[in-house]
Amino acid sequence: MSPILEVKDLKTNFGPVNVLAGVSFNVEAGQTYAMVGESGSGKTTVIRAIAGLAPAQSGSVKFMGQEIRGISERAFRPLRKDIAMMFQDPVGSLSPRLTIRNLITEPYRIQGMKDRDLDAEAKRLLELVNLPSHFADRYPYQLSGGQARRVGVARALALEPKLILADEPTAGLDVSVQGELLNLLNDLRERLGLSMVIITHNLNVVRHVADRMGILYLGRLVEEGPSETVFADPRHPYTHCLLSANPEPDPDARLERIALKGEPPSLIKRPSGCEFRERCPMASEVCTQVPQWEVENGHGIRCLTPRIVGAAA
Repeated sequence: MSPILEVKDLKTNFGPVNVLAGVSFNVEAGQTYAMVGESGSGKTTVIRAIAGLAPAQSGSVKFMGQEIRGISERAFRPLRKDIAMMFQDPVGSLSPRLTIRNLITEPYRIQGMKDRDLDAEAKRLLELVNLPSHFADRYPYQLSGGQARRVGVARALALEPKLILADEPTAGLDVSVQGELLNLLNDLRERLGLSMVIITHNLNVVRHVADRMGILYLGRLVEEGPSETVFADPRHPYTHCLLSANPEPDPDARLERIALKGEPPSLIKRPSGCEFRERCPMASEVCTQVPQWEVENGHGIRCLTPRIVGAAA
């Protein structure tokens, strides 16, 4: 059975800036895939390109076997009911002039679905995200951040999509509210058979919801594999740095702390050889060469010294 989403060698330029330099990954039906990286790594550009909201100069994006990169808006429109986007700002992404009823049922009007009972649909969608039906009469400014995020989830679910693209779904939320939202997303995925792509810099989000994860650096995946495997055995120095700085819920677990050097370099002038070498605490002369993508047992890595990292872990 083919993956529901297949992204292959996706490249995006904004003027002279090469934002995505060949990103490839698959998402199986019913699976959650998380993409992790620092700000500016290209995470948001990836999902916006998948959703047809950002240009991609080359590569392939297949949804349910159909090529969707580069197709016209008219051709993409029928697919929008199957691919839903959750934006990062839980309040700013909601129009302040519309009630919650109008916000979560707006997708029906956009798609010209005039046969729907919008009051009944609003009630159904609010129940799906565990909000009281009387919230339908509220406005976004009357919601907490967690409630606004649930409204965003309800709106995304209106057309019963098969794939959810979520941009930092827990950004700006308290830890307890983050946990409630992640539990909701997990529950909805199981109940509705959803597939999800989540981008985040919060590794605890990945640990909680993702089946597979990809580590993005300067618009390239440097490591990818089953989340459990990557957390247990990070093979790339960048992954190791990110995980070692993350609070570890298991008090018996130990991960040697590795500090990142400096800031990510400019995308306008990418470093030669391994693009991470100028910040890598384990860089050596061999890193002046360009690392190739290698996969072993479903665990991919782009690094010339991965075994050293594994030994340190």
